[in-house]
Amino acid sequence: MEVSDFPEIRGEFQRRVERIVWCNVATMDRRDRPRSRILHPVWEYPEDQPVGWIATGRHTLKAKHLDRNPFVSLTYWDPEHEQVMAECRASWEDDPDEKARIWNLICSAPEPVGYDLNMFWPGGLDDPNFGAMKLQPWRLELWSLAALARREEPKVWRQEV
Repeated sequence: MEVSDFPEIRGEFQRRVERIVWCNVATMDRRDRPRSRILHPVWEYPEDQPVGWIATGRHTLKAKHLDRNPFVSLTYWDPEHEQVMAECRASWEDDPDEKARIWNLICSAPEPVGYDLNMFWPGGLDDPNFGAMKLQPWRLELWSLAALARREEPKVWRQEV
């Protein structure tokens, strides 16, 4: 089922990503092969549109992949078989004020969404290895095994990025 406005699925999207928290994130390597890893996005909703943030290493293989191809695919799944698939354009936020805002957003969010970034970057916000990856979804899909059993179509929302 196509959804024209994100607010129609925002509550369900937010409930799932804040409960599941960790997701598989795939990039494309230099030979156009998928490469996956488990990451922890934190979502916010400026102007009622989804924007994800991942605190991650700024100088990693993942960064090299994104330099070549900025598109990523995220899959959230849980044992209850609720899924969220998010196809996104990824970019790096390098503005110091915005990076500080993202650092505080992640550190101040209640668990399990928020966590202490100092565990990974003991140098704090100024650690040169700290990166703030921005996710701008162009396609979101919400589905579940229960919906499949009821023969319901997945809920799909799209936007241009």
